[in-house]
Amino acid sequence: MKKLTIGLIGNPNSGKTTLFNQLTGARQRVGNWSGVTVERKEGQFATTDHQVTLVDLPGTYSLTTISSQTSLDEQIACHYILSGDADLLINVVDASNLERNLYLTLQLLELGIPCIVALNMLDIAEKQQVRIDVDALSTRLGCPVVPLVSTRGRGIEALKLAIDRHNANDNVELVHYAQPLLREADFLADAMAQEMPLQQRRWLGLQMLEGDIYSRAYAGEAAQNLDTSLARLKDEMDDPALHIADARYQCIAAICDVGSNTLTAEPSRFTRAVDKIILNRFLGLPIFLFVMYLMFLLAINIGGALQPLFDAGSVASLIHGIQWRGY
Repeated sequence: MKKLTIGLIGNPNSGKTTLFNQLTGARQRVGNWSGVTVERKEGQFATTDHQVTLVDLPGTYSLTTISSQTSLDEQIACHYILSGDADLLINVVDASNLERNLYLTLQLLELGIPCIVALNMLDIAEKQQVRIDVDALSTRLGCPVVPLVSTRGRGIEALKLAIDRHNANDNVELVHYAQPLLREADFLADAMAQEMPLQQRRWLGLQMLEGDIYSRAYAGEAAQNLDTSLARLKDEMDDPALHIADARYQCIAAICDVGSNTLTAEPSRFTRAVDKIILNRFLGLPIFLFVMYLMFLLAINIGGALQPLFDAGSVASLIHGIQWRGY
């Protein structure tokens, strides 16, 4: 059997750890990532054709590192992915929060590393009346999408089959960036080490323009050209980071429009009949006034009937109670 190393990555609370445990069982090893105290988990499992080492990466919402003090998880995930240690990535996506989870997915696919999307928590999505067209989502992303319910073990065998079959992502243009951004990203990419694939160099160029501080460690001489690129962009757009994020979110919105929809429950026959009367253009106002009159009438009558009880209670607690205490 061929050996395969897979990185498991996803947003926090996407069910990533549950999927890791389902795949590896008791065959796990726990340690720390090099130089930090963040826990590193590795496990082993087998598919039909491969003996797999699965590395559980820290949960992260994106690969963009804005601050060295607060973005340790992003640094670890980005370093591992760019190191080339993983032959394949499994991106665990919460199906009930598809739009939020796809930002990380886009970043992974832009890197050009073979990727499988594990569409997890489908049971929760179904309860929320969210329906996802898995085939349409797979076509739009250019990679396999495997529906899962990791808490019940549903879809695990389909995921293993996808691992055996998937070698490379389809060449799909996902995000449409503004031309000045692409021009400067290519300018920075040309100054990086040519041994790195062009797609990854261009991604690093975009990350640098977005303000990612960690990507500069991989940029080599390109880091010296960053100020030049930003100065040229300043004449064409106010905030490159905002334009990059906006382009990604526009892509996510387009993907969700094609790949998912939320079903709304049909109102009952009784509800429709009541709405037809209450919302009538002629009857609506008289009904509203009648309801207000009823509320006023009930408040006066019920309040008047209960007033002696409140009076008696007040007298007992405030007057007789004080006298009883001897004041």
